[in-house]
Amino acid sequence: MPRKYRSDYTIGEDNIQVWGMDIHNPVFFVSASLIILFVVITIQFPAQANAMLMTARAWCLATFASFMMVSVNAILLFCLALIVLPVSRIRLGGVDAKPEFSRPSWFAMLFAAGMGIGLMFWGVAEPMTYFTGAGGTPLAVAAGTAEAADMAMAATMYHWGLHAWAIYAVVALALGFFSFNCKLPLTLRSAFYPLLGDRCWGWPGHVIDTFAVLATIFGLATSLGLGASQVNAGLTMLFGVDESINAKFSIIILVTFIAILSVVRGLDGGVKVLSNLNMILAAALLIFIALVGSNISVFGAVLDTAGNYLGNIIPLSNWMGRGDEQWMQDWTVFYWAWWVSWSPFVGMFIARISKGRTVRELLIAVLLVPTVVTLVWMSVFGMNALHQAQNGIGSLANGMSSMSLATFQMLESLPYSGLTTLVGVVLVLVFFITSSDSGSLVIDGITSGGKDDPPVPQRIFWATMQGLLAAALLYGGGQQALAALQAGTVVAGIPFTLILLVVCFSLYRGLNAHLGELRAS
Repeated sequence: MPRKYRSDYTIGEDNIQVWGMDIHNPVFFVSASLIILFVVITIQFPAQANAMLMTARAWCLATFASFMMVSVNAILLFCLALIVLPVSRIRLGGVDAKPEFSRPSWFAMLFAAGMGIGLMFWGVAEPMTYFTGAGGTPLAVAAGTAEAADMAMAATMYHWGLHAWAIYAVVALALGFFSFNCKLPLTLRSAFYPLLGDRCWGWPGHVIDTFAVLATIFGLATSLGLGASQVNAGLTMLFGVDESINAKFSIIILVTFIAILSVVRGLDGGVKVLSNLNMILAAALLIFIALVGSNISVFGAVLDTAGNYLGNIIPLSNWMGRGDEQWMQDWTVFYWAWWVSWSPFVGMFIARISKGRTVRELLIAVLLVPTVVTLVWMSVFGMNALHQAQNGIGSLANGMSSMSLATFQMLESLPYSGLTTLVGVVLVLVFFITSSDSGSLVIDGITSGGKDDPPVPQRIFWATMQGLLAAALLYGGGQQALAALQAGTVVAGIPFTLILLVVCFSLYRGLNAHLGELRAS
């Protein structure tokens, strides 16, 4: 390991054993206490909690919009620079390290954990929202026009493409390098070792890891809440189940229970199996819609979306003098905060499964593979929905009934709609479970001081906390449930962005020092 970053710290040396758990003091107690306090207050005072969330969300978006736009652009440029710099040849785990998973399993695991549940929710809802102008239009184009359709696909891909995965990639690389090459704990504080030294194991590190836990669990809760809403909508179309808060709670309870069973089985026995199942179901649904969908060429749709995305990536990345400033705050800044809040979770998960990969291999794979898959997915789902809306086909001709129903409205106009809707519901549920159990494993790792295999009760605790938080946000939001879910993410994600910028600087120092030692040896 790099001699410059050798530490005498032993993983878990600050841990204490209580209630059958092996927990890091004080990160576990502070994080858990704050989350439980938030859940209790939200359930006891839902109206006041919702009002506070909405006020905090509006202030954060208005105050930090430029900061978020600049920061995420900088993170993407940093990742692209690392790919071509000499440090890209460094292998996570050392020169003799071998990958633990095949490339297909590796791709499936990183993709399913990273965005799967969101793609099912937003694949139709987002481009339709932009096209109709229901939530404003990107770059202030006129709603309902051919230009609006092109820009809707461009903006959707912008939010789910390179910028998003750059955020994940930099965290994954930092955690993987400092853990596997420097033998430091697999927690976010280790990424600050070049700057803080052994102070990482003191209160600065406790603050960093606590922020990571809070950002992660709020980001996960947003996704779980969206997933519960979409499953409820699908069950309403299939079986007439009422769309209600009680139905959503029941879905969250069921999925949390299954996620607990999966997380107890561990990475290979639970997450890997479900991720591979996810990819099979998702590929089957994608191929079906591509073959029997609207009268559009899939290849042409993918090329059009890619062209619109690349052609507008610079205007959409600009933060000054825009005529769509409110749209940028409500959508782009929210997405950047969402991805940032997910970054400790997805980054740590990718790091755990990426030992043996080089810096260049990890960055190229994490940036390009999910972006290409997302491009195909969004083109097939989004372009089919826009075609239906523009040509008076099905219920989308009159707009979306709700964001939760949007995907099922698109499927309703295709053959075998009952079967495809059922597959869609199952797919959301499986994505739901993989996100929950992957997140539980990661949060468990942070709150156990970086241990790889903490006791089972800890995994159960954090899976339960995710479900409780998602339920509390839905309950507190009431009719504004979606906005409440987004507010939690924004408030947690924006402060964490500053930490990620420091991670970039610290990571480069660590990689550069390690490369110098390799050359000298």
